[in-house]
Amino acid sequence: MNELILRFDAGTLVLDGADRSTTVPTPFRWDERVHRWRAPAMAYREVIEDLIRRKRPYRDEARQYDRFDFRVTLDMEPRPYQREAIAAWRRHGRRGVVILPTGAGKSFVAQMAIEQTGRSTLIVVPTIDLMNQWYDLLLATFQAEVGLIGGGYFELGALTVTTYASAFRFMERLGHQFGFIIFDECHHLPGSAYRYAAEMAIAPFRLGLTATPERADGSEALLGHLIGPIVYRRAPRELAGEYLAEYSLMRIHVHLSPEERAAYQRQRTIFRSFLDEQGISLNSLRGWQMFIAASARSEAGRRAMLAYRESKRIALGTDAKLRVLATLLQRHRRDRVLIFTAENEMVYRISERFFIPAITHQTPIKERHQWLQAFNRGEVLAIATSRVLNEGVNIPDASVAIVLSGSGSTREHIQRLGRILRKRPDKQAIMYEVVTANTTEERISARRGERI
Repeated sequence: MNELILRFDAGTLVLDGADRSTTVPTPFRWDERVHRWRAPAMAYREVIEDLIRRKRPYRDEARQYDRFDFRVTLDMEPRPYQREAIAAWRRHGRRGVVILPTGAGKSFVAQMAIEQTGRSTLIVVPTIDLMNQWYDLLLATFQAEVGLIGGGYFELGALTVTTYASAFRFMERLGHQFGFIIFDECHHLPGSAYRYAAEMAIAPFRLGLTATPERADGSEALLGHLIGPIVYRRAPRELAGEYLAEYSLMRIHVHLSPEERAAYQRQRTIFRSFLDEQGISLNSLRGWQMFIAASARSEAGRRAMLAYRESKRIALGTDAKLRVLATLLQRHRRDRVLIFTAENEMVYRISERFFIPAITHQTPIKERHQWLQAFNRGEVLAIATSRVLNEGVNIPDASVAIVLSGSGSTREHIQRLGRILRKRPDKQAIMYEVVTANTTEERISARRGERI
C-alpha cells in the first residue's frame, strides 16, 4: 500500500501518492486541474483521525506548528465559571465557543486554554486596539515569544496576535503554522470574507470567545462549522454581584412634539403605502432586502426610502431625548458616563450642546486614545459615541450608560451594557435606555433587550 503524503497548499490540503481510484478520507475531492485530491485546510483534524482509524500509512508534511510548554508568570486562581467553561471546552475535544459577558474574564479562559493546549497559537481579534491589548496581555502572562501580524507588523511567535482582516489576507500562507486558533469577538467570523481565515487554517484546536454570537443575518450558525459548538454560556445577570458589578436597567419614554409627531406620521404613511403597494412585509431579513431592492427601481421607491430614513431620524433624534440627557448628566455629574447613539449626527449634536468629547469611526486613532485615557483618569467624565466603543476598549471605571438610540441587535445591547460591568468596590452600574413612545423604536427596543 502506497504511503500517502499530506501537504498544505495555499489554504488547502492535498494528497500525494494517490490517484483517482484511491480510497481517501471523506473531505477530499478530486481536483482535475492538478490531478490530485484536495480538501479544505480546516479538515486537517478529520483527515488525520480518518487515516489513523484506517491504519493507512501516511506522512504529514502539512503540519508546521510546534508544541510548547507555555508557563505563566503569575499562577492565578480561576473563577468557578471560568473553570467550568474550560472543562466544557475540553470535553468537546478542545473545539467550541464560550459565551461570557464583557468584564467576566474571557481572556483568562483563553489564557488557560493556551497553557493547557501547548501548541503554536494564533489569536484573531477585530481591531488594532484590541490586537495591542492582547499583545500586552500575552507578554505579561507568558514566558514566550509573542508576534504581531497587522498594523504594519509581520512577526511570527509561539503566540501571535492578528486582526480578522490580516488573518484573511495571510492565512493561505500561514494556515499550517498554528495548532491552536482563538477567535476573540468571534461573532465577526461568519462575515462573507473573514470565515475563510478559519477555513484556510489546519488548526485542530479552536476556541471562540464572545459576549453574544447572534448576528442580524443569522450566520452565527456557521460558528459550529468554523470553530465548534457553543460549549458554555453565562448571561450578565447570572454573574452580577459576585463577579460583575451589580447593575440595573431603566427605560425612559419620551414623546415627540406635535410638530415632530405630524412630520413622523407623514413620512411613515409614505413608507407604509409603498410597502403595501409592493406586497412587502418587514417581518424578516428577506423582507428588508426586498424593500431595498424595490426602492432602487422607481421614483416612488426612492421617496419611500427617504421617508423611512426621515421618520427614523425624527424618532431617534427628537429634542426630548436631549432634555432627558441633560437631566441624567446632572444626576450623574460625578460618575463616568458613556452616551451611545445609532447615528454620528446625534453624537456631534450632543458634543456641541454639552461640550462632551465625541468618538466615532471618523475620530483619528491618536485622538481617540487620548480621550479614553483622559476618561480613565477621571479628567473627562462623559463621552458620546455611536458604535465604535461597543467592543475592544478597556474603560473599567465607566458606571453609567445612556443609550439614546441603537439597532435592534441584542449583541449591540449586551456589548454596551458590558462597557459598565467591570467590577469595582461599591460599584452600582446603571443603564438607561431612552425610547421615543409610539414609534417603531419601541419595537426595536423590545427586540434588542430580550437576552438582558
